[in-house]
Amino acid sequence: MATSTSPSKSAKTPAPPVQHHFVEFIKPNPGIDFVRLCVPMFIMSWVVIGLGLVSIWARGGLNYGIDFAGGTLLQVRFPQAVSTSDIRSAVESRPDLREVVVQDVGSDGREFQIRVLGGESGKEDSAAASARGGLQAKFGEGSFDVLRTESVGPKVGRELWKDATLAVLLSTALMGIYIAFRFDLRFGIGAAIALLHDVLITVAFLSFFHMEFDLTTIAGLLTIVGFSVHDTVIISDRIRENLGKMRKDNMRTIINTSINETLSRSIITSGTAVMVTFALFMLGGPVIHSFAFALLIGFITGTYSSIYMAAPIVLWLEGRVGKRA
Repeated sequence: MATSTSPSKSAKTPAPPVQHHFVEFIKPNPGIDFVRLCVPMFIMSWVVIGLGLVSIWARGGLNYGIDFAGGTLLQVRFPQAVSTSDIRSAVESRPDLREVVVQDVGSDGREFQIRVLGGESGKEDSAAASARGGLQAKFGEGSFDVLRTESVGPKVGRELWKDATLAVLLSTALMGIYIAFRFDLRFGIGAAIALLHDVLITVAFLSFFHMEFDLTTIAGLLTIVGFSVHDTVIISDRIRENLGKMRKDNMRTIINTSINETLSRSIITSGTAVMVTFALFMLGGPVIHSFAFALLIGFITGTYSSIYMAAPIVLWLEGRVGKRA
């Protein structure tokens, strides 16, 4: 005989779901009209790039390091503070050394980088020995420690410069081709222009602040290209998603909505990278100073260009290169 069962009196009522509270620095959709500002921002960016090119021309080029200019670098440390002028006069006293640059890289006036730019190919080691001999004649034997020695011939420097330029341009082009394949041609063109903008802006600031331009700086530029395209992909993917959802809206509205919806993620991602890079710039030491500076400028510019370069170019190309899906 079947019997009915009643719920146990001891059964507990399910607990309500836990409410999680997160801090929101930026609203999910702040409703900023980014497209309205794209023209003045575009003009401002290319004015800065133009000023950077003028700065490079006025200075006779970038502040090329030993990697590109060729020559010899010595980094020395003294047990007590020494003046830069004394070190320069000691090295310049050697008749075979020309274009001597001395830079104080320590906080206590005891550590210096000595650059002997140029020089004949095959004689880089003798230049380093001659610089050490000048310091020994001035300050005495064993009065300083040689921390680092680098020598690059002028021919090798020119080849490195050519290869580095090709690497940056090729990586920028490949990123644009990837975006064009991943989305469509409009997005690829916008991404390529935005990446080129990021590289040129960074180079302009390197010239403004007369930062050393060497192989570590090239590594920074390549890192900027990879970081910037990441943010461009996020915005482009949201635009493509909203093209299917907002079929009654025009392209301007879709782009504005997409940028606003991804703004919080873009700023938080870039902000954390900028904070780490700023710490690296302040505390990393002179060897990676230019590298950290390039990353700092490039990370900020990369987020800016994804909003004010890549996306507005997609809008401008609407109806010219391709039709809305």
